[in-house]
Amino acid sequence: MRIGVFDSGIGGLTVVKPLLKSKLFEKIIYFGDTARVPYGIKDKNVIIRYGLEAVQFFNNFDIDLLVVACNTVSAFAIPQMKLQANFEIVGVVEPGILAIQNSGADFNSEILILGTRATISSNIYQQKLMEIGYSNIQAIATGLFVPIVEEDIFHGKILDATKEFYFNNLQKHPQYIILGCTHFPLIADEIYKFFYRKNEKKLNLIHSGDAILEYLIEKYPNLKPSKSEIEFFASENPQNLKNIALKWLQN
Repeated sequence: MRIGVFDSGIGGLTVVKPLLKSKLFEKIIYFGDTARVPYGIKDKNVIIRYGLEAVQFFNNFDIDLLVVACNTVSAFAIPQMKLQANFEIVGVVEPGILAIQNSGADFNSEILILGTRATISSNIYQQKLMEIGYSNIQAIATGLFVPIVEEDIFHGKILDATKEFYFNNLQKHPQYIILGCTHFPLIADEIYKFFYRKNEKKLNLIHSGDAILEYLIEKYPNLKPSKSEIEFFASENPQNLKNIALKWLQN
């Protein structure tokens, strides 16, 4: 299977990594819209337009499936994108919900959703979780994490202060955290440490990359081992994206 992966910036590389390691995909084509990141502060109609422009980009390639790694685009633009695509499209919201179910979380579990302002305001995660029976849900917009990660900052005073700003006043400590932005897995260890030091209960982080791989394996049971190749494209400074990819994907 030949797949594309689309993200608003470099964060989608956290989705590429498990896909690449699985060696189940013949070709992976990654496109990061680095010129216009972040998407999470933009208007719904702008987000949809960006998603449609991504479809136009990938229509030039022979792919079977497009993985929309960006949670914000997944929340707002998937139906419109499917109308213009020459391939199947999968977002990351449904895989994230499936991962919660497969994790063994009962309906009383405390769930925290982290995402951009647009993703959280869409209520897509909250609604889908409530539809299947979960009720103890908190959701907070943590958009400052995006530029911090884009600046290659994964620990230290800036990140610590941002965590304190966002998390200090939470009324309930979560048992499950949905990392509802592809940038967030890069600081997953720091998020985990913040909550674990305040709450000794079991803590599970749901990561888009792991969730989408699990989802695709379940959706396409006939996937076969393949020598994976990957190409990188970016709307701005593609060489910088390639350099970051070489570093992140090798760790």
